Amino acid sequence: MARPIWTGSISFGLVNVPVKAYSAVHDHDVHFHQLDKRSGSRIRNRKVAESTGREVDKEHIALGFEISSGRYVTFDRKELEKLKPQSTRTIEVTDFVPLEQIDPIFYERTYWLAPEGDTGKKAYQLLLAAMEERDRAAIGSVVMRNKQYLAAVRPLDGVLAMSTMRFADEVVPRTEAEVRVPKGKVEPKALKMATQLVDALASDWKPEQYHDTYVEELRDRIRAKDEGEEVVETEAEEAPTAKVIDLTAALEESLRSHSTTGGRRRSRAKATTKRTSSATRRSPRARSAHRARS
Repeated sequence: MARPIWTGSISFGLVNVPVKAYSAVHDHDVHFHQLDKRSGSRIRNRKVAESTGREVDKEHIALGFEISSGRYVTFDRKELEKLKPQSTRTIEVTDFVPLEQIDPIFYERTYWLAPEGDTGKKAYQLLLAAMEERDRAAIGSVVMRNKQYLAAVRPLDGVLAMSTMRFADEVVPRTEAEVRVPKGKVEPKALKMATQLVDALASDWKPEQYHDTYVEELRDRIRAKDEGEEVVETEAEEAPTAKVIDLTAALEESLRSHSTTGGRRRSRAKATTKRTSSATRRSPRARSAHRARS
């Protein structure tokens, strides 16, 4: 059973809504350890001083912020611990803002909020209903694990969710990224075909239909190696290298291709992935035949 990572309350005005926070996301990355090829033992990283080449014990390591090349302001860990904000048990709400005004670029990590105890259920239900009615998010601050966050509490899938957010100075403005749109009018014919292509590929958002095929194939490969299966490498097909010169011609070809396939390219791609994954390993019957020939 999931355990809450934080327990506290949502506070606004004189109202306090007791809640528990559960992680709403998790990574599925595959993590590897570094091993010595000869002995199979783990590789350990050691902290070594550049000037002496000797390993330095933890108690002799300071933290330095580089002011200029080779010039540092130093701190010890205890000094920094005193500066860290203490974890609080309150999400201090200062504003209720329209949800549509928050661009996803500001969101970082999301947590499900559940009512804490029987006394908090009615207040939780009332706050959820009011926020759904007004379609607004509660913006405030919270300290978790000695770090201060800007946070948005919002209705999501019938409950309240809290998303930690980036502060405004952490978001890079478009002007600094030098993103510029070419000037001039869009050709009407090209625009019509582009919108037709968008409409042809339009569908509802179904996140479960998208997969990290690299991680899936990597896990299959790990399982195969662990079970002693012989892994056969297959050559990947080369992607076409022809350059698109005429945008209108490319749009026409895309529309033609989509209409002839009936929008089944994703299904074929998924089937191809499965075939490729299974083709990289020999079945038990094939392995038995291989041993018999040997």
